[in-house]
Amino acid sequence: MANLNQDQNRDQWSSKVGFVLAAAGSAVGLGNLWRFPYTAGQNGGGAFVLVYFAILVLVGFTLMLAELIIGRHTQLNAVGAYRKIRENWGWVGGIGVLASFLILSFYSVIGGWVLNYIVKSLTGAFTVPNVDMADMFVGFITNPTEPILYHAIFAFLTLGIVMGGISGGIEKYSKILMPSLFVMMFLIMIRSVTLPGASEGIKFFLAPDFSKINGQVMLAALGQVFFSLSLGMGVIITYGSYLSKDENIPQNSLIIPLVDTGVALLAGLAILPAVFALGFSPDQGPSLLFITLPAVFAEMPLGSFFALLFFILVLFAALTSSISLLEASVSYVVDEYHWNRKKTSLTLGLIAFTLGIPSSLAQGVWSHIRPFRDLDILDSIDFVASNVMLPLSGLLLCLFIGWVWGIDNALKEATNNGKISFKLAPFWAFLIKWVAPIAILVVFIQGLRS
Repeated sequence: MANLNQDQNRDQWSSKVGFVLAAAGSAVGLGNLWRFPYTAGQNGGGAFVLVYFAILVLVGFTLMLAELIIGRHTQLNAVGAYRKIRENWGWVGGIGVLASFLILSFYSVIGGWVLNYIVKSLTGAFTVPNVDMADMFVGFITNPTEPILYHAIFAFLTLGIVMGGISGGIEKYSKILMPSLFVMMFLIMIRSVTLPGASEGIKFFLAPDFSKINGQVMLAALGQVFFSLSLGMGVIITYGSYLSKDENIPQNSLIIPLVDTGVALLAGLAILPAVFALGFSPDQGPSLLFITLPAVFAEMPLGSFFALLFFILVLFAALTSSISLLEASVSYVVDEYHWNRKKTSLTLGLIAFTLGIPSSLAQGVWSHIRPFRDLDILDSIDFVASNVMLPLSGLLLCLFIGWVWGIDNALKEATNNGKISFKLAPFWAFLIKWVAPIAILVVFIQGLRS
């Protein structure tokens, strides 16, 4: 059992910028690149973006602040944080920590695919005459050994960064990875929007069509917000636990979702104009990253260079997410069992790698194994973690803040005991008690039915 009177030697973020970049990095992941642009284009373009932005402020900001409040107040991991405030609520944090660890196991597999495509970009594999991108992708992921090798490399990159701690590892590398990601994405966006015919892609992504806005579209926007921001995973509580007591957390809670949305918008402008300009159909999911875009780069002037730039960008997005997923469980073990960080990072990293092997094999030799709803192993783990555990964790967070611990206690922490102004406090209180839990419950039910 952890000592709930946390000692003064706990690692902390060395700067506000470092924290914001790390927290935004945890939110910026593959979903920003392969899901948001397509979802926006299919659901009213600019109208969807406006709905998304409104829900981002109403729900994303609300839950982000709630998690940061709990983390900073307790200076503990997600399990210890809930338990310190209410002894019998530790299991709620456990749901998030377990979900993040399960997601890490298959996220690392996909990170390995990205590494392989960096190698392919370097060797000119996309520019070979008459190459079939779909055959190339399927041939790679169904190989029983090669994807596991790349999965291992990605897993060791992740645990290596987490081993370095907060200021010396996660913050240090986030300060490099996140600005680099923005620069590379901006360069690719400039190249993409200046291609002949790119305007069709911009129109698909951003031209508002308010006739498409209905309950289903609002639900799609709500789901995108929830799953994009690392909410319910124990990650933001954990990152919040390393904040100083002087930090303005309401302000940070607004900045992080805005940075995440900025990346999603840049991704849409980097990807969709090029897809349309070169005559391809927009898609979502892995096929967009690993089949459609390599084909786009193959047709583009300086395509090999931009393919390499793009997949390095994707690697950085995947890494900033994976280190936060691992940190949630590392923080739990370090706090609760007093293991040293290096031993914990290595042990949990190896366990996550091992758990990921079935997800890798599920693309080939184990593709016949369907644990849940005719989904393969990877998709089954994703469904349970993303559609069940995360919404449940988020719903319980709202109930905990709004009805168990209490709004007054939460606002004392949010305002640094009244030292900073938080004019939106009554609005936030209403959102966390009523709006957010109802919205999450709707997403939860829809996710189970989908």
